[in-house]
Amino acid sequence: MSRAVRFDQYGDVDVLRIEDVEPPTPAADQILVEVVAAGINPGEISIRAGLLHDRFPATFPSGEGSDFAGRVRAMGSSVTEFAVGDEVLGWSDWRSSHADYVVVPADHLTRKPLALDWIRAGGLFVAGVTAYAAVRAVQPAAGETVVVSGAAGGVGSLAVQLARNLGAYVVGIASEANATWLRSVGVTPVAYGDDLAASLPAEIDAFIDTYGNGYVDLAVGLGIDPARINTIIDYPAAAKAGAKTEGSAAGSDAEILAFLADEIAWGRIVLPIAAVYPLDAIKDAYTELAARHTRGKIVLSTELPPNAGRQPA
Repeated sequence: MSRAVRFDQYGDVDVLRIEDVEPPTPAADQILVEVVAAGINPGEISIRAGLLHDRFPATFPSGEGSDFAGRVRAMGSSVTEFAVGDEVLGWSDWRSSHADYVVVPADHLTRKPLALDWIRAGGLFVAGVTAYAAVRAVQPAAGETVVVSGAAGGVGSLAVQLARNLGAYVVGIASEANATWLRSVGVTPVAYGDDLAASLPAEIDAFIDTYGNGYVDLAVGLGIDPARINTIIDYPAAAKAGAKTEGSAAGSDAEILAFLADEIAWGRIVLPIAAVYPLDAIKDAYTELAARHTRGKIVLSTELPPNAGRQPA
């Protein structure tokens, strides 16, 4: 038997439980991976709470999780590009990565670079491909000014660096506590607050919203072309303004994931880790994430003992 996170109804963290299950069996085009680390993401909170039922309905009992990294343990008969023992990272479309084992199609995996640690590998997919798609959506060019809200969060912390690497001048909206970190990655910090608009540059070419809470409206009010505004969270505001909503679905590609893994492995992008929790502390992990004050990602480790508690990065 193995462990897997399950919930039977929409609700807060109390609906989550760890269940003993049979390890899944791969179909012909699938691979069984023993999970070492798996990231958690804000969208999973909204799905579990039922806030995205119309867009992403849950079928009960539901599993949870997309991000993961681990070791190949078995393969279907038609899989030829991987071997048992390979170290990989990837994603599940079936809300199933918060578990000891996960089965996914072979094209949902890429090899883990030797220089990339398990924790960052396991927390990369959702934040990484979402950031990649969001930056690609607004098409920043060298010398242009790009503003990113939620700039120290899981997606924002990667988006600011991807835009910076394209040669853009990047302004990151975050709390004052994250100013030093943003400067360390070549981003100009601006603290959110009532005078935010006055604190931003007079000329802004593109705006990436990773936080919601009125930032799309702010961007429109600043005169930014809606075609160069992208939000990953405020879909109603985007529909009203004609802004873009490209995120993880637009970036879900193994080649993109491999590119991001290499960028992080060799230090061209930094993926900050806020904390690591054992799988059995799933409720505590999501409680911290729900506060929306983390810098970077919170990741689950199946290799930590159940009583290990929160491990600070």
